[in-house]
Amino acid sequence: MTTATKTILVTGATGTLGRPLCARLAADGHEVRGLSRRSPRYPVDLRRGTGLDEALAGVDTVVHCASSPRGGDEEAARVLIAAARRAGVRHLVYISIVGVDRVPLGYYRAKYAVERLVEESGLGWTVLRATQFHDLVARVLAAAAKVPLVLPLPAGVSDQPVEVTEVAERLAELAAGAPGGRVPDMGGPEVRTFDELARAYLAATGRARRLLPLPLAGAAYRAFRAGGHLAPGNATGRITFEQYLRARGASA
Repeated sequence: MTTATKTILVTGATGTLGRPLCARLAADGHEVRGLSRRSPRYPVDLRRGTGLDEALAGVDTVVHCASSPRGGDEEAARVLIAAARRAGVRHLVYISIVGVDRVPLGYYRAKYAVERLVEESGLGWTVLRATQFHDLVARVLAAAAKVPLVLPLPAGVSDQPVEVTEVAERLAELAAGAPGGRVPDMGGPEVRTFDELARAYLAATGRARRLLPLPLAGAAYRAFRAGGHLAPGNATGRITFEQYLRARGASA
């Protein structure tokens, strides 16, 4: 059965997830409006709402991917939700992170707060939580590898990285469908220790470093050690970290 095409607005359209999501939605035949502050067609500041009403005119579904660890996500979500109500948007899809309700990290708390705003918005809504993207894990390891001779790591922590294009595929599917509420989490295919991920990264990039596991302090670190950010029962991703690194080649 062919899914009816829709007009879908994507916030954070130029980001790591937004780019493949927009491409997937367009390939599926939807009219896609990619929103960002630097967009030539839809230049919108989500915190102020400038240009938002014009961008939302005639939109069926909004996929909210815009996010910043520097703060402001809750205010941006309030502005977006109010504008979506005015525009008569029927479906709001939000991408969140596995563990936002279990890991007491400031960024996670903000994502969880946005989840609640979406749920209470009065709009039809869908929330998908995903584990960390391969890209983020690689960036963290690349930054750590800048230390000479050693590669410092959080001791006793595992991760379950997922390929961003696979998350984009799932979001596109959800955006094309009816509101589903909180849908099952999406995790990468494997739960791996950071030691294992680091060894794979070093092998792929030809670097030589001694791994240096460091015990850290704080409730967030304890929650990560306990696996609060993992979804081993929802390992629906297919691409492993090694496959991701091989695909990136020398740019990893």
